[in-house]
Amino acid sequence: MAKSYESKDLVVLEGLDAVRLRPGMYIGSTGSKGVHHILWEIVDNSMDEVANGFGSKITVILHADGSATVEDDGRGIPVDIHPTYKISGAELVFTKLHAGGKFDSSNYSYSGGLHGVGASVTNALSEYLNATICKNGKMYEISFASVQDDKGKVHGGVVRKSLTEIGKTDKTGTTITFLPDKRIFQNNMLESGVIRKRLRELAFLNKGVTIDFIDEREGTTQTYKYDGGLVDFISYINGYKTPLYKPAIYFEAETDKIKLSAAIQYTDSYTESFFSYVNNIPTSEGGTHEVGFKSGLTKAMNDTARKLGFLKDKEDNLLGEDYREGITVVLSVKMRNIEFEGQTKTKLGNPEVKSVVEGIVIRELDSIFSKKENEKIASIIMEKAKGAARVRLAAKKAKELTRQKNSIENSSLVGKLAVCTNRKAELNELFIVEGDSAGGSAKQARNRAFQAILPLRGKPLNAEKKRFDQVLANEEIRTIIAALGTGVGEDFDISSLKFHKVIILSDADQDGAHIRAILLTFFFRYMKDLITNGNVYIGMPPLYKISKRDQVEYVYSDKELPEAIKRFGKGYAIQRYKGLGEMNPEQLWDTTMDPNKRTLMRVGIDDLANAELLITTLMGDDVDARKKYLSEYVDFNKVDTFMAMGEN
Repeated sequence: MAKSYESKDLVVLEGLDAVRLRPGMYIGSTGSKGVHHILWEIVDNSMDEVANGFGSKITVILHADGSATVEDDGRGIPVDIHPTYKISGAELVFTKLHAGGKFDSSNYSYSGGLHGVGASVTNALSEYLNATICKNGKMYEISFASVQDDKGKVHGGVVRKSLTEIGKTDKTGTTITFLPDKRIFQNNMLESGVIRKRLRELAFLNKGVTIDFIDEREGTTQTYKYDGGLVDFISYINGYKTPLYKPAIYFEAETDKIKLSAAIQYTDSYTESFFSYVNNIPTSEGGTHEVGFKSGLTKAMNDTARKLGFLKDKEDNLLGEDYREGITVVLSVKMRNIEFEGQTKTKLGNPEVKSVVEGIVIRELDSIFSKKENEKIASIIMEKAKGAARVRLAAKKAKELTRQKNSIENSSLVGKLAVCTNRKAELNELFIVEGDSAGGSAKQARNRAFQAILPLRGKPLNAEKKRFDQVLANEEIRTIIAALGTGVGEDFDISSLKFHKVIILSDADQDGAHIRAILLTFFFRYMKDLITNGNVYIGMPPLYKISKRDQVEYVYSDKELPEAIKRFGKGYAIQRYKGLGEMNPEQLWDTTMDPNKRTLMRVGIDDLANAELLITTLMGDDVDARKKYLSEYVDFNKVDTFMAMGEN
């Protein structure tokens, strides 16, 4: 008999309990990204003060106990009593969801935080949070903590000390210290490298603002301040590329709807690099502002080409992709009433923004290129675009050849792609496997219902060093494009993807790492949505097999090896796998392909600008830049753990 369902069965989550029960709804995940998200919520609030002209400096401090402090010299959180809730403004913003001063434009013209959940979510997911507020000549304190009730349930963000005046001051601003709750986060440690990247980015986006970062754990202090703003940002991004002109083209404009600033610089590379932000929030998935910018760029450049005689009356206009070859763009938009797609704020949805941005770009670029001193830059861009158009036509023929030669039904893939029988793309997996030997094992090991195998018979081309038509001419690349079914470049359509898990499976050696890097570079350059949509994975085959009589254990990293050996005691045998081909099909299935046992690493992009810089540096043509990076960041003195331990 069905259980009765009455009003007494309804559960009301009081205060911030909903946040602790379903943290992923508010911060995306409880992994590394989530723990940094609660820091960004506080940093973004401080940046909103500064960006709206109420301050000029932010300080972020990481403490030895894992807590973090964010301090600004803004106006200070309100401390007076709210007329409806009868509590201080400070208590309100830290304990009530959807409470804040950003729902209209009277306090903030532009804001990254729109939902009023930032400070309260950080409070809910912290072991403790303390705030010091300097305002109206006085200094105040308020503190919160996560506490356990008599039934063992933990409640987050409970007031431990109400707002109290503690002294006089001539300063203004807010200082917040919090410790991410280890009961919520898989790892509650904040990473200095991740924080440095974001703070540097914020300093670029808000020229003249000073951001200090102090890591007490490492004993380091860094200051970020860029008076050139986006022009400095684009110089940083293109640091290891060859710009076709310096400095970057820069313009800014403001309407009653938005404030826009943009920097444009062309390099001798073959791909476009586009970085967009809305109210300082990176929009890695783009949105209507990017669409409007690209449309405006194409129209403005075609108009300029005709005015300056680069395109004759009888010639067709060039396409947008022609004008975007080798371009680096940083676009920053500040606006009210943002419609982000989701709380994670990665794609702008406001439809009206497209036409506004397009109009600004057309007007500003027309003004820039109508000046005599900028004709040389226009000429450089036009020659680059016309060259790209010639390559596009050649690539079009190559793509037609790709479609003809590499359709799954065609003989080109026969003997290469081992298809799966299931036709539901969301359930299917494609393993891109290094070498025929490993490919043969994988074909025997797989579950034919949903796992397809594509062995690579050679190294794919490094897409970072070649033109698009050259990339398409590579046989290994063509087979990957054909197998995925999405098209490539401008024709890429993720809705046509035949496999929702694309798994790179290569040997755990230098060649295997190089193949992974080459494939990820290709996906980043010509199928970026595959990565941002979370479809790309790296298979994690074991490094070692330890056995002792009928006891067998697989070890997946050097770090795990000593503990694994300790569990076996004496008399064990150890095998170091140099390649996937050394495993028989049963071992490959048990360790690497069985969904119930395997470990996969999902590939994502947390920092688009840094990813661009790394790929340019590590996969590009500049050997000196690569040597400099490797000498600075790679420790060549580390010895393989197995070799250091000696033979057993």
